[in-house]
Amino acid sequence: LSPLTKVKLINELNEREADLGVNESVSWHSEYRDSAWIFVGGFPYELTEGDLICVFSQYVAMFSLQGVGTRRSPMSLFRYGEIVNINLVRDKKTGKSKGFCFVCYEDQRSTILAVDNFNGIKVSLHRHPPAVSIA
Repeated sequence: LSPLTKVKLINELNEREADLGVNESVSWHSEYRDSAWIFVGGFPYELTEGDLICVFSQYVAMFSLQGVGTRRSPMSLFRYGEIVNINLVRDKKTGKSKGFCFVCYEDQRSTILAVDNFNGIKVSLHRHPPAVSIA
């Protein structure tokens, strides 16, 4: 499956759970409710901790359509979360990035938002999209 298909399927699953009133205890989110860490993999080796912090704590504008043919205007800005720790895994001999890391958010709810919204995105340098999941 392509990364965008995976994201679409996750979003559909989340919507179905909400529509059906699925108890939180049986949702896939509950398995990770105590973890504030996410795994991020498949990004370019050139990215630094600072680059990754910028991407994974970014603000996202939520838009509404104001009629056909009109401009979209932001309804609000939404931030995924405050990053409190990042562990960029590096080669012990060379010190170069291995293309994956672990990110810890201040608030566990941010992990769910990050996984739901970042999984499958492409980060810089036109490489493979990173795989994002709760660690």
